[in-house]
Amino acid sequence: MTEHTLSEAEYDAITDAAAHWCMRLHAIDCTAEERQAFEQWREAHPLHAFEFEAMLQIWEVAGDLPHPESARPVPPARPSTRWRTFGITAAVCALALPLAAYTGWNLGWVPNAYQHFEASDTVRHVTLSDGSQVELNLGSELTFSNYKDERRVTLKKGEAFFSVSHDMTHPFIVKAAEGRIRVTGTQFNVWLYEDQVRVNLIEGSVLVTSNDHLNGDGLRLGPAMQARFRHGDYMPQISQTYANDNSLAWRSGKLVLDDLPLSEALPLINRYLSKPLMVADSSTAAIRIGGIYNVKELNSLVASLPRVLPVYLTRNENGNPVLNSIPQQAPKS
Repeated sequence: MTEHTLSEAEYDAITDAAAHWCMRLHAIDCTAEERQAFEQWREAHPLHAFEFEAMLQIWEVAGDLPHPESARPVPPARPSTRWRTFGITAAVCALALPLAAYTGWNLGWVPNAYQHFEASDTVRHVTLSDGSQVELNLGSELTFSNYKDERRVTLKKGEAFFSVSHDMTHPFIVKAAEGRIRVTGTQFNVWLYEDQVRVNLIEGSVLVTSNDHLNGDGLRLGPAMQARFRHGDYMPQISQTYANDNSLAWRSGKLVLDDLPLSEALPLINRYLSKPLMVADSSTAAIRIGGIYNVKELNSLVASLPRVLPVYLTRNENGNPVLNSIPQQAPKS
């Protein structure tokens, strides 16, 4: 589990590294290994690529250096010329640091805070840099970036309950799969499994869209409402929840299955399994299951299912457990 907000010193280190790579990529003795190392560095964090591009733009405006992709071999410079170029480059980089950070922030390109959180085998409570509170379910991961015009969370996997600090001028955006949830201050839960997303609103209001590339802010949810969608859906499905809704039972370490068909229950169960449980066919998928389970003990549930359901277990070629329905015998005449 990790939690990290970039400090001013770390931002400076990123810019220093960008300066180093700018100099090396334009050097005639830059090796293939160095270029590969640069690509790895650039992909390691969003700020790496931004700082590098910002410095290139400054140099191009100054007319000192071409872009690396268009750079052409030049005759070796005399030592004095090389050191003079090195000095100019270093000076430009020093000037680029405040300019790149200031410009990037004001244009809404660069966050002034970045955090990464994971929860593995226990529920985790975290505080975002804007003061919002997040509760992470087992096996969950998200990132938070604070931009000038919005606060942005990306839920990479799992489930999270949000208590968002109110700020009408600084909306809070949660991205999950292809969808987006937009709020200014409220309490809500987001569940993500593969390409399926479910949003439960507890307090306040949120706008939900199933496709982040569509125009508009999406559909509005009020308290005790739920939105479901998956990849490819044009609009989320909206429904009402009730006082006995059990979708937040995970916060107490429980998974409640309220007489659900296996087709609906397995995505809820599989989030906690090391090997996803499958069904052999549509008749097996229609078998219903209920009960209250400890989320930390769901791996043992798989082996017990043949004792409580009319199914037997097999394994597919990938080693996944597969539920197969037991054919019912025809009644004797």
